Amino acid sequence: MESVRAVLIDIDGVLTVSWEPLPGAVEALRRIRASGLGVALVTNTTSRTRASIAATLAGAGFPVDAEDILTAPAVTAAYLAERHPGARCTLLNSGDIAEDLAGVTLLDDADTDTATGTDTDTDTVPDVVVVGGAGPEFRYAALNRAFGHLQRGARLVAMHRNLYWRTDRGLQLDSGAFLLGLERAARTEAEITGKPAPAFFETALARLGVGPGEALMVGDDIESDVLAAQRTGITGVLVKTGKYLPESHRAASGEPDHVLDSFADLPALLDAAAGR
Repeated sequence: MESVRAVLIDIDGVLTVSWEPLPGAVEALRRIRASGLGVALVTNTTSRTRASIAATLAGAGFPVDAEDILTAPAVTAAYLAERHPGARCTLLNSGDIAEDLAGVTLLDDADTDTATGTDTDTDTVPDVVVVGGAGPEFRYAALNRAFGHLQRGARLVAMHRNLYWRTDRGLQLDSGAFLLGLERAARTEAEITGKPAPAFFETALARLGVGPGEALMVGDDIESDVLAAQRTGITGVLVKTGKYLPESHRAASGEPDHVLDSFADLPALLDAAAGR
């Protein structure tokens, strides 16, 4: 902790819930900024672009801009360019994230029979099915269409495996639940680009110019945020806000380095570690 030079911070459930700031979060981030630590907001959010997220957070008082934010869609675009260059992709996602998928060839699935999932135009058959975050778009026809593509050999790339997230209406089902079904039905395994993929954390560290031992990760998801970061050598901090559940904590595959009631308590933890 005494060597920490940068902080990676999840957004949803840590700084905000349904984009409303959690108590003390704005002031805590301001204190962290003032201390000179590097900051990266790392999120699996797939419903908004980096620019939109930054505008919302800044409007709520958080001292951030788009360059501080690393999203699963942005990392996915880089992943597809590296691992599947030139691939034709179809996207199953709730929200417009095209801006963060620059360079990705997205096909229009309009030429698919929505009842059977059968392609009526071979030019629309994708090489990759990309799964983002869940919402109303995850209806039977869309999922069946994706299943059809996978049966015909398309690769499956998913931005995350989150089963649920917290909103002001409580926990809501996320795409990880549907992803499990697609994998089992199509007898394939998704390539994951967002948290908990090690490459996601490595990308954030590279942006900040620090090594794993010089950073800590703050999240409300014990597996995807905290323990995944710890496996890459980053100090993990679990907060009891957002999607945190005591039963998930007890059943987790490991133990966080630190557990805090909320992000508002992080400056005090950092001050104690630095001997301030």
